Amino acid sequence: MKIVFAGFRHGHILSLYRLAQAHGELEIAAAAEADSATRAELSANGKALITHDDIETMLDTVDCDIVAIGDYYGNRGQVAIAALQRGKHIISDKPLCTSLTELEEIKRLAAAKNRCIGCMFTMRDSAMLATVREFIASGRLGEVMQIQISAQHPLLFGTRPDWYFKDGMHGGTINDIGCHAFDILPYLTGHAIKAVTAARTWQAQQTNSNFCDAGQFMLELANGCGVMCDVSYSAPASQGYTHPCYWRFNIWGSGGMMEFKASDQNCKLYLNGSDHEELMPVKTDFNSSYLEAFLQEISGQPTLFATKDVLEAAYWSLTTQKLAEK
Repeated sequence: MKIVFAGFRHGHILSLYRLAQAHGELEIAAAAEADSATRAELSANGKALITHDDIETMLDTVDCDIVAIGDYYGNRGQVAIAALQRGKHIISDKPLCTSLTELEEIKRLAAAKNRCIGCMFTMRDSAMLATVREFIASGRLGEVMQIQISAQHPLLFGTRPDWYFKDGMHGGTINDIGCHAFDILPYLTGHAIKAVTAARTWQAQQTNSNFCDAGQFMLELANGCGVMCDVSYSAPASQGYTHPCYWRFNIWGSGGMMEFKASDQNCKLYLNGSDHEELMPVKTDFNSSYLEAFLQEISGQPTLFATKDVLEAAYWSLTTQKLAEK
């Protein structure tokens, strides 16, 4: 299948570009980037071969099956809509879009055109999360009752793209970081999200802009489980992503509790009937990819991660962001 790339305004999209380059079933047919500085950087570093300076022109003139979207957040929804209108499958860096209105049109077009939607929810590729999912499904933790997630990122002001801090281009910290949580919670627990209990976003650090770098929210899952999540840009810049509160999960069930980071090699278990900590190693036979799941859905194969999951995660992410802003 032929894939084209629409925008490179966030570095995440380059990982998908490299996967596509190495994939035996994909051919990169074109790549577009409207921002001249970004084009120059990509060319100088040999990171991507840019063929067009206008996304719409590329979509109108290049034969392709799939459009990969990596433009700045505020423009992704419109690019997704334009690609779907032309009958293309789409796979996007997260977040998929920044408004519920855009999401409804994306959902409508995907159904009308019978097209698939993928998203770079890379936590789906974590062997740790697959191990935890399997353990919860086994029943050893009992009924899941409470979850706490800390997902603090470094702000890296001055290093992150300038568009992060411009009105209308970012779309909100909860939608930016929290979308991973909205995707992974049903996957881990087997329970859909039922309601947003509370949400807040605010400016905790002074960045000479209106950018709200702090975000917190509470959820209720379908079984009554309560979730508290912090997705703020509050981690010390000098620590990068190595600190203990980067995607750390604490999960309490009727049979005990567990603690882990998505990148850990062992999960800590504290189970009823035991007086000591147990270490559960991650699965060694796990091999999953958000890209492979997307391609499997296109080919009609069953998969744990499909269009409906992408749309559901985006709905709750945008709904929570909107509530926080009110």
